[in-house]
Amino acid sequence: MTVMTTPGQNSLDDLQTAPPVFRRGTNLIAVASGKGGVGKTWFSITLAQAMAQAGKKVLLFDGDLGLANIDVQLGLMPKRDLNDVIRGRLGMDKVIQRYEDGGFDIVAGRSGQASLSALPSQRLALLRDQLIDVADEYDAVILDLGAGVDRTVRMLSASSTRTLLVTTDEPTSLTDAYAFIKLGSTAGLSKNIGIVINQASSSLEGEKTYKTLLKACENFLRLKPPLVGMVRHDPRVKETIRHQTPILTRSPGADAAQDVAKIAQVMISDLADVKKSALGG
Repeated sequence: MTVMTTPGQNSLDDLQTAPPVFRRGTNLIAVASGKGGVGKTWFSITLAQAMAQAGKKVLLFDGDLGLANIDVQLGLMPKRDLNDVIRGRLGMDKVIQRYEDGGFDIVAGRSGQASLSALPSQRLALLRDQLIDVADEYDAVILDLGAGVDRTVRMLSASSTRTLLVTTDEPTSLTDAYAFIKLGSTAGLSKNIGIVINQASSSLEGEKTYKTLLKACENFLRLKPPLVGMVRHDPRVKETIRHQTPILTRSPGADAAQDVAKIAQVMISDLADVKKSALGG
């Protein structure tokens, strides 16, 4: 595994003028949303813990550059974070921290640093490459991306094995999810996108929400993004966020917790298929 370990060797500043080279990981799961407020970060945290509870070695990466909040939701005060990597002070492997209560590792972001969301392409490419290198040490790396479809989100999504697009039944959420899929299609990423319906009032309503989005994709994009899973609305979600504790720790029997656990099994199987295919199996 090759990672940057000193500020003077292969630093981000040294490679400012280097052309970005496209790379894609084989075990990266990007979690995205067309708009904010759909529960994307909560879902990323819960998915990471569910996969860890299933026996997988998992890294949760806060890729919401500038508006990072994984550490906030978990009540953490990290001494090292992604800003240290971006500034060339530390390699990616040096900012990984263990979250014992969840059983997984974390690369924390830096809240309030809006400038990080406007990284030059070369710096962003190096950041991505370090993440892919570190991913070799894990069964799965989950990327909690920023809301929307900016350049950072597009590059990290393109570099991932799968992108889980989280949406709700709100019209604006569905509209923005459609926009994300449309841009993904233009970039040739449509085959990697799967849909997660969050905050569904029931399984039936979740199906209706998915079919609404699917119909638009079929009619205007000629695409059929698959439904990966649904997460039912559960009042215990807000309770666990208020207490800065993962739902699988505080309320493991909650409907929402069990729904994400099912999605975790789907993703474990999916990554196994990808690995098998990569090995020529």
